[in-house]
Amino acid sequence: MTITITAAQDGRTVRGVLRQDLLVSATLLGRLKRREGALLLNGAPVFTNALLRAGDVLTVDLSDPAGAGGVPPVPMELEIPYEDEDLLVVNKAAPLAVHPSSFAPGEPTLANGLAHYLGGGRPFHPVSRLDRGTTGLMTVAKSQYIHNLLRQELHTDRFYREYRGIALGAPPAETGRIDLPIARAEGSPIKRCTESGGAEALTEYQVLCRRGELTLLRLTPRTGRTHQLRVHLAAIGCPLLGDWLYGTEDTERIGRPALHAALLRLRHPLTGEALSLAAALPADMARFFPDWRED
Repeated sequence: MTITITAAQDGRTVRGVLRQDLLVSATLLGRLKRREGALLLNGAPVFTNALLRAGDVLTVDLSDPAGAGGVPPVPMELEIPYEDEDLLVVNKAAPLAVHPSSFAPGEPTLANGLAHYLGGGRPFHPVSRLDRGTTGLMTVAKSQYIHNLLRQELHTDRFYREYRGIALGAPPAETGRIDLPIARAEGSPIKRCTESGGAEALTEYQVLCRRGELTLLRLTPRTGRTHQLRVHLAAIGCPLLGDWLYGTEDTERIGRPALHAALLRLRHPLTGEALSLAAALPADMARFFPDWRED
């Protein structure tokens, strides 16, 4: 990134402009200071305590160092509905874990697939994560800098995510809010539960369609707790179809919890451009509501 110092920035330090204007995190700033050639003022290396003058040209190398990823590349078919030089959006399939895990050592993950797609051993920067069994849209930053900017926007109107879920049963009203704190379930390394001493968690829902015992829901998480949508729906008596952890496994009808990240709206962290993407229900969910269509 190259910027020309303005009159308003005259007299400030390199550190001040990086931290306050460019929103560079303290961790990233430390890495920039140690990387040769990462900070240049008028083409020459500069310390972060140097004073800036109007008209100076500050250049910052915000890319990740080559080979810093640490995840072996694995070729795989990926659906990427949006990409630019700063970020991409992938329509994740299921069952595909986002990160390597000790629960399934050696199993290819989205991190491995994107390491191959992006090349150069680049680090993996998922802005938000989806469970192994959840399909749909997921944003990935191409650098730590973009990742930090987008993470600050999560759960705000500048980074909006909407899901579709198929519940077994129905919520108590056509629309509503589930405001129940979530904590780790005792005795399990992965399970969560609603508990008064847990972290704040808020989910909004709307009934879209009913068919027998099944209900298609619009789900909007206003916080980002692990398994939030699955835990909240189970807590109000209508767990996701096929949710083996919070409901009942049902491999004859679907081999995963019926949850799909369907809509993503965000502001590009550098350009401010409004991005809006949608992903249709995957076949294993759509077949339960063949006549339903998005508005």
